[in-house]
This record gives sequence, structure tokens and C-alpha cells, in this order.
Amino acid sequence: MRRVVIFGAGSWGTAFAQVLADAGADQVTLWARRESVAAGIREQHRNPDYLPEVELAPSVTATSDPARAAADADLVVLAVPSQSLRENLADWGAYLPADVPVVSLMKGIELGTGLRMSEVVESSGVHRDRVVVVTGPNLSREIAARQPAAGVVAGADHATADRVAEAVMTSYFRPYTQTDVVGAELGGAVKNVIALAVGMAEGLGYGDNTKSTLITRGLAETARLGQALGADPATLMGLAGVGDLIATCMSPLSRNHRVGVAIGQGRSVQEVLAVPHQTAEGVKSCRSVVELGRRHGVDMPICQGVSAVVAGEVTPDRLTGELMTRARKHERH
Repeated sequence: MRRVVIFGAGSWGTAFAQVLADAGADQVTLWARRESVAAGIREQHRNPDYLPEVELAPSVTATSDPARAAADADLVVLAVPSQSLRENLADWGAYLPADVPVVSLMKGIELGTGLRMSEVVESSGVHRDRVVVVTGPNLSREIAARQPAAGVVAGADHATADRVAEAVMTSYFRPYTQTDVVGAELGGAVKNVIALAVGMAEGLGYGDNTKSTLITRGLAETARLGQALGADPATLMGLAGVGDLIATCMSPLSRNHRVGVAIGQGRSVQEVLAVPHQTAEGVKSCRSVVELGRRHGVDMPICQGVSAVVAGEVTPDRLTGELMTRARKHERH
């Protein structure tokens, strides 16, 4: 795949552009909503708003013109905020070249519909065999710094997933392929919500026992939802599940973790989200994750609690008490 377009010039889209360039793409074009960001990438080979410290490869360029970005692309990558995907596809989806793989880097569940991001892409007219999901423990700044990491490349059509994996394999980024798109996407969406809970616990001053408990029980919630939706349990024990969950919940580089910490320390959700260029997907997706769980009869108390905190219905310290006084049950339930 010699020419790649990435729609979305945030931290992960920019870091992934570097991966593709290092993997041998002749040209990687980032589409940025704001021309100031596109100009910075074109002229300075740095993203002025995201990852400004990273010098991008010469083969990485940018534009704010979606038609120009997509022209003659052999691979399309989508890296916009999850809740804006449908709106963005309505704006520039017609420019996407036909019959090329479409890669989703997004981790979320669409509000209202309960659709995973790959399903939103498919609903825009892209055949499911062309849709591929890239996920896993991939903190943008570490990837951009070329620190060793692995990820999952999941697609309904394994041959397409394998093509994408070949296009992103570098000396520092190792992709593993599979066909369980449901499990891969659920792991990525729910872990953002659990990371908010872990961050809140840290902000409240709780230690590693508390955080470990939240991570483990959060994984149980994810596994229950995955089972209801037909995911392979093994997927959630791998990079797309446990791996991504640990990285997002424990790292200070994780936006969801940082936002959770700030909320736990007493700052309002509105105040925290006022910081520019810092999308924490869990804040917007927590309600849709909870709704999806309810739709399938899945008990998700941590996610429900986080959603209640974000909505201003409970405080983080009160949520702690509610979780700790729930009725006892067998660990596997």
C-alpha cells in the first residue's frame, strides 16, 4: 500500500501516520479539520497541536481538503473522535476510494444506535469485508517515540486484515491478526470507561489494590458484554482486551485516566473537558456502553457508576461506597 490517507490528525492519527511511513508507505496524507494543523504538518513536519515534539517522516503530509486527501489512496484510515464519525462520513465519505481497505482506529460505541465504529462505517456503504479495526495497548506518545508495542488488526475478511497488518509492521510495532471484530472493538470501547473509574480512584487517593480491583472487575464487565454480543472470550484476554485495559487504566499518558484523576480530585466534568485538544472517549461513550449493556441484559455496575458521575448524578466518593456495598456474589458472575 503505497499511498495512505488518514482522516483525523489527532494524537493517534498522527502517530499512526508515522508507523505507516516507517513501514514503507510512499506517502501518508493526514486530513486535518483545521488548516493551521495541516499547514504545520506540511511545512514543519510536526503536528503543532498534537505531538509537537515529534518530527514526522518526510513522506507524511497533510491537507484540510478531504477530496485531495483521499485522491488515489490505496488505504483509508479513520481516526476522528468516535461520536463524530457518522457526521464526518456524511461530509466526506463520498470521497473515499472504492474497493480499498478502510481501517478504524476509533474506540467507542455510538450514542443512540449502540453501534460499534466498524458498524457505523459499514452503514455508510462500505462492505464489511473491507473494514478493519486496529486496536490494542497503543498510547500515542510511546508509539510516536518508536517504543516497542504490539496491536491487533481485526477484520471479518482475514486476507484484508493481513494486508493491513503487512502495511503497518515495523521494527517497533508488531501487529497480530484475527477475525473477532466484535471482541476487538468492545475491548477498546469499554476500557476507556474503566480507565475513568481507575483515574477517579487515584484522584480520591486510593492505592493499587483499589485500582487493580477496578481493572479486574471492569474486565469482567467487558467479558459479560462480549459474551452477550458473540465475542470470542480469548480476544478479551489478549492485546485488545487486557493489554489495552492495563495501558489505558494505569498510564498517565492516557487521557481517560487523566480526566478520571481530575474528576476524582473534585474538578467538574465540564471544567476538565474545557482543556483543548484532549478528547477522552470514555466521557462521551460511557452512556452508550451502559445502554448497550442494558439492551442485552448485562450487569455493568462500574460503567453505570462512571456514567452517573459524568452526568452529575453521583460523586466519585459516593460511587465508591455504592460499589463496595453491592450484594455479594460468585466472582464469575
